[in-house]
Amino acid sequence: MSGFAVTGVTLPALTLVDGLWWAALVIQLLAIPGTLLPLLPGLALLPLGAGLWVWAVGWSTAWPPFALACLLLLLGWGADALGLVLGPARLKATRWAYIGAGLGLLVGLLGLLPALPVGGPLLGALLGPLLGASLGELITAPTALGPIGLLRLRRSLVVGLAVVAGMLVIKVAQALLALVGAAGFVLLTSLRV
Repeated sequence: MSGFAVTGVTLPALTLVDGLWWAALVIQLLAIPGTLLPLLPGLALLPLGAGLWVWAVGWSTAWPPFALACLLLLLGWGADALGLVLGPARLKATRWAYIGAGLGLLVGLLGLLPALPVGGPLLGALLGPLLGASLGELITAPTALGPIGLLRLRRSLVVGLAVVAGMLVIKVAQALLALVGAAGFVLLTSLRV
């Protein structure tokens, strides 16, 4: 018997290649939540899943999904760089705003923010960089703005919002790239003979 029978319906048996295809697809689908949650690898899972498929069927058959996955990873890295640099750079943010945003993200994810019991790590991932970038900018803002007062406070909050807005745009763009990668994997592997 070459399959599994359930109430008169015989399902075909899964081969090793079929099982590896499903495993590669699951890895690629994990890239979608991975792009939205800061502690998961995200787009790096696309080439990993495609690499599993290359290992299963060989390079000559599986190079298109692997090439697509690598291209999407590079595009995601480019979106990451542009999103973090363009918004705050246009505002002439100091480098301490970036450092503060990174430290704020770490603090927010680890649960050191008082808002975490209410919103969880996602709220911490938003509030941490906002507070960190704002504080970093407030402390090190150009002295041409005068002493620490309302003008510097306003500027630091605008820079913090720009950093968070850039992070959100990056996450949405990377989630769409991960979705395209998983759909492209299904389409390109279904074309194999």
